[in-house]
Amino acid sequence: MTTDPARGIAFFDFDRTLITGDSLVPFLAELVGRRHAGLALARAVPMAMALRTRRGRGGPDLGTLVKSLVLRDTLAGIPVAAAAVAAERLRRGWVRWNPAMLRAFDEHRRAGRRIVVATGSLDIYMRGLLAERGIDDLLATEIEVVNGVLTGRMSSGNCVRAEKANRVRAYLDRHGPFGKSWGYGNRPHDLPMLALLDHRVIV
Repeated sequence: MTTDPARGIAFFDFDRTLITGDSLVPFLAELVGRRHAGLALARAVPMAMALRTRRGRGGPDLGTLVKSLVLRDTLAGIPVAAAAVAAERLRRGWVRWNPAMLRAFDEHRRAGRRIVVATGSLDIYMRGLLAERGIDDLLATEIEVVNGVLTGRMSSGNCVRAEKANRVRAYLDRHGPFGKSWGYGNRPHDLPMLALLDHRVIV
């Protein structure tokens, strides 16, 4: 279906909005195994807290530090093709869609509005999970790839909170104007994004 800017745009968060849980750890468990993923998270939390203490208030927030450490521990050296296989296993066997949000999603689609998923989840698996949903664009945390291999580094920042809001604002400026805008997300992480939009639903 062709979308019409005059009919508006809808932004959906993914974790705990379009789906009922968080997708990162299940994806990592599919990719490197549950034990490796769990140990990476257990190691990352105290390391991130120590880094945060040394750096003070400057630099990334605690959640972003934990995430960056976990990703380097689990993704560095993994071929992109292996990540795609893990994403497909996740799509087939794990994803728990939120029925109310899928109804809202489908209503916007039928109305001819542009649909964008804005998420802190990783681009290397999000495109596969959303392939059958018919979104127009994806704003996600991008993982660096060198010669077909993941480095484990976030290449353009962690697409959460203020960073997500900045990307949504830039998207509206670049592709608008839109007749109306809608946003769906959860508290408190998506409040900066939702503040930019005309109609807001907190899940």
